[in-house]
Amino acid sequence: MHILVTGALGHIGSRLIRELPDLFPLAHIHMVDNFLTQRYCSLFNLPSHGNYTFTEADITSCDLESLLTGIDVVIHLAAITDATSSFARKDEVEQINYTGTARLATACATNGCRLIFLSSTSVYGTQAEVVDESCPLDELLPQSPYAESKIKAELMLQEEAARQGLKFIILRFGTIFGISPGMRFHTAVNKFIWQACMQLPITVWRTAMDQKRPYLDLHDAIRALSFVISNQLFHGETYNVVTTNSSVREIVTIINHHIPDTRVSFVDVQIMNQLSYVVDNSKFRTLGFEFTGDIHESISESIGILKAAHSRIM
Repeated sequence: MHILVTGALGHIGSRLIRELPDLFPLAHIHMVDNFLTQRYCSLFNLPSHGNYTFTEADITSCDLESLLTGIDVVIHLAAITDATSSFARKDEVEQINYTGTARLATACATNGCRLIFLSSTSVYGTQAEVVDESCPLDELLPQSPYAESKIKAELMLQEEAARQGLKFIILRFGTIFGISPGMRFHTAVNKFIWQACMQLPITVWRTAMDQKRPYLDLHDAIRALSFVISNQLFHGETYNVVTTNSSVREIVTIINHHIPDTRVSFVDVQIMNQLSYVVDNSKFRTLGFEFTGDIHESISESIGILKAAHSRIM
């Protein structure tokens, strides 16, 4: 099997490429990244038993036909994922998250590749208390250019399937938490952990302290991707992939257990008009997938690593 991972050096990708050789021992893993975030270290110390190929390429402009030759499955992680900063980067977000995905989808259909598209639970801007994949389009009210690009790409994939027979699946991931070589700290929960470990106040959106939001353990994320490939779930469906729905207050309480002097500072941002909502993951669980991630354990692990590093440089 030949598996191609776009955005292979990012938060999810950098850990995924290290686990794929064990999940699919005979697979050839093709890694693609444009180094936009310069995470060169994600390529360090890859497992010696992995069968890897790396290509520095930008999916918005590279020759995708040749890149996808012989590929069985594409895991599409390449994207700008920072919702807050996406307001100032609308054109870039549109180019990478939508146009790049559209080019990739067409190339996958042409080459007969199956596609896993990572969307986001950020597409839910509805004010319903509980949301699932049956949420009608007119109730999907994305609150950022990032979220808008994801829902637009979802609709495009459905059209590409009808027009050219694209085989794909859409996974709406919750906000990722957990350790990886290429992780960043621009989203909760990881941002809060970094701030607390660096003895900085945790910056929280002023309206968000008690709002429920969906989060996804990185280990569950990788298991979900493996589950899709192993079970050949490329039937054009959309699934929420969420480990837990938690409020900022709950997350801060967990962090405060490990770092008792944690402080909170409230900030104003453009994405502050959503009410609390819970994302239902039962559709994916009915396929036989079990979420095993634990936000308490993950936060504890992340804090342990960062506190150890911080103590050495102080």
